[in-house]
Amino acid sequence: MPSVANPPQQTTPQADDLVPSRYALQIGEIDALVVSDGVLPLPTSTMATNVDPADLAQWLDHMFMPPDKFDWPLNVMVARSGDQTILIDAGLGGQFSGFPRAGQFPRRLEAAGIRLEDVTDVIITHMHMDHVGGLLVPEVRDRLRPDVRIHVAAAEVEFWTAPDFSQTVMPNPVPPVLRTTATSFHDEYRDRLRIFKDKHEVAPGVFVRLTGGHTPGHSVVELVSEGERLLFAGDAMFPVGFDHPDWQNGFEHDPEESTRVRVGLFRELAESRGLLVAAHLPFPSVGRVAIDGDAFRWVPVIWDY
Repeated sequence: MPSVANPPQQTTPQADDLVPSRYALQIGEIDALVVSDGVLPLPTSTMATNVDPADLAQWLDHMFMPPDKFDWPLNVMVARSGDQTILIDAGLGGQFSGFPRAGQFPRRLEAAGIRLEDVTDVIITHMHMDHVGGLLVPEVRDRLRPDVRIHVAAAEVEFWTAPDFSQTVMPNPVPPVLRTTATSFHDEYRDRLRIFKDKHEVAPGVFVRLTGGHTPGHSVVELVSEGERLLFAGDAMFPVGFDHPDWQNGFEHDPEESTRVRVGLFRELAESRGLLVAAHLPFPSVGRVAIDGDAFRWVPVIWDY
């Protein structure tokens, strides 16, 4: 994967991309790339299910966001450490007709000069459809090497054998599709899964760590090299979480635990001053977290280009 100092020389984006939807950065000796898989149109009601709708409407207006539906960003990452190329989450895939603007990461990865055949490892933060669905489309599945290692928490695999949606507040068609997609992912890749319990070093300086909360096996990925740090937080946090860390998302299987995990990660990031990337923060979602009274403040990095 090209380093920040030596970006790919291909300068012509795909015809329907206004800009190349990738952003490169370096964490010590680890090359990293944030790639947009596109956006998911979702009802705003899923953003905060435990508050008065008027309070949510006020926040949306304050943020210049539409009142009923919003485009939920979807980011994945690629990291290169030593001789390993690690894909972190795999986006939605193109098999879901209701999300025509997602499933973009394979062609955007190729435009960045990274071949799927060169991916040695895949880390799955959790098995929701917008994180594993991309591994099920033929143009990805058929190009991954047969010895690719796919790292996922034991608690996540166990959860999806009989998933509990009792505490979620999702649109009605979503839970069955989440269940069937997670089952398809497990059936397709069961022989290539590398199951971990709590924390696992995937490559030098690339760690995956169980947090729970959003799903019982939800995990985050840490890149640590030469005193620099980056946390890929998966679905541990969403845009509203900085101002209102106690507002619960409709896709959280354990909302109370999700709140605890979110606040803990925010405090950890504020103390370490490390970089944050998350699946559903606006692309490229690279920034830092500061404590702001009882809430938190998102500090985006200045783009280096």
